[in-house]
Amino acid sequence: MANKARERIETLLDDNSFVEIGAMVQARSTDFNIKDTDTPGDGVVTGYGLVDGELVFVYSQDPEVLGGSVGEMHARKIVNIYDKAIEMGAPIIALIDSTGLRIQESVDGLEAFGKIYFAQTQASSVIPQISVLFGNCGGGLSVVSRLSDFTFMESDNAKLFVNSPNTIANNKTVDTASADYQMKSGNADFVGSEAEIYAEVKKLLSVFPHNSELGADELEVTDDLNRGVDIENIIDNPMAVLEQISDNGVVVAPKKGFAEDMVTAFIKLNGQTVGVVANAKAGDEFKMTSLGCKKAAEFVTLCDSFDIPVVTFTNTEGYVSDMETEQDGLYNIASLTYAFANTDVPKINVLVGNAYGSAYTVMNSKALGADIVYAWPSAKVGMMDSKAAVNIMYADEIQNGANVNDKISEYDALQSNINNAAARGYVDTVINPVDTRKYLIGALEMLFTKSLY
Repeated sequence: MANKARERIETLLDDNSFVEIGAMVQARSTDFNIKDTDTPGDGVVTGYGLVDGELVFVYSQDPEVLGGSVGEMHARKIVNIYDKAIEMGAPIIALIDSTGLRIQESVDGLEAFGKIYFAQTQASSVIPQISVLFGNCGGGLSVVSRLSDFTFMESDNAKLFVNSPNTIANNKTVDTASADYQMKSGNADFVGSEAEIYAEVKKLLSVFPHNSELGADELEVTDDLNRGVDIENIIDNPMAVLEQISDNGVVVAPKKGFAEDMVTAFIKLNGQTVGVVANAKAGDEFKMTSLGCKKAAEFVTLCDSFDIPVVTFTNTEGYVSDMETEQDGLYNIASLTYAFANTDVPKINVLVGNAYGSAYTVMNSKALGADIVYAWPSAKVGMMDSKAAVNIMYADEIQNGANVNDKISEYDALQSNINNAAARGYVDTVINPVDTRKYLIGALEMLFTKSLY
């Protein structure tokens, strides 16, 4: 019978590049007759190899050996691979398919989980950690997935859960462990078929730094650095905008199915990897949700950890008014504010639409330390929509017959007009939308050495 764990490694890695480590390890426990069971590799294949010629470390759980469950020696092999990955500054990829904790090893199994968690925290912000779920990843093992920087789930068979769906009170209809549910919950970055996942992992590795010291590979640029981009009329579709702006249309968008009012993505500009945060519509409005702020904050923090410049496309009219915003919004908005204010990487903001209220301030404004702020001529910056402001400021005059449109025009000219913000130094340069790509490239070249000083 073919070994599924090994097959997955060999499919992901370059041909004939995998070198196994710890192949002779077996379970050490003698309780519950484990000593009478053949446990090759103790249920996990570990080693290193190449993806597109670059070094990676990998472990793949074998569901055919004790269900791929995690015990003492199983964990020791994984921790050993983590130590080597950190030492070599190379990504680590976990191919997960396991029943979870090995019950027969009890306390030793719990200790095993703890050692894996510890190894992951040591690797955090040092090397990228990628979890790929092909089967079960439940209970304590689910923490391994969430401690990773990126999580991929096979759409049909992968399951991610803290508690099994059938143990959740009053839950009879929702498969909370499914890839679709976990994608919408923000716990899965990418969902697809097995073949799609292999392709997406390779695409991610092609744009993301292999460690926090070296930065991402700078690809040879075959795209025109001075080309114009026809994006003014598609700003409602940020993904389409990024495809136009990025070198050769390269876009990698983690958590695409989560908090869709906020787009987070990696693109290439002049061969350099750049992280992008862009406002999108929440329903019919360009307003930010609590979860959107959480998504953006985590993304900006990740970019800062791996020295990736951040570009924002700001187009927001405030925050969504709902219970979620009142319950969790304050914390998540503050987290996004902190993330932008404290990151040391180059930060560029492009005002492409309305930029109203404190939501504008939170979105990488000059006040929070943006290095360069560009704006399109049609952009507006202000406390609120001009019509709403006029209705508040001139309520009595309007009631007595004053012309609302005249007041709106006056307010736009004095307050919302982008030239007003530029005159006060809040916007560095007003640019035409067609020139956005070349202005971003120019700013990134100027800011290239920022993190060195």
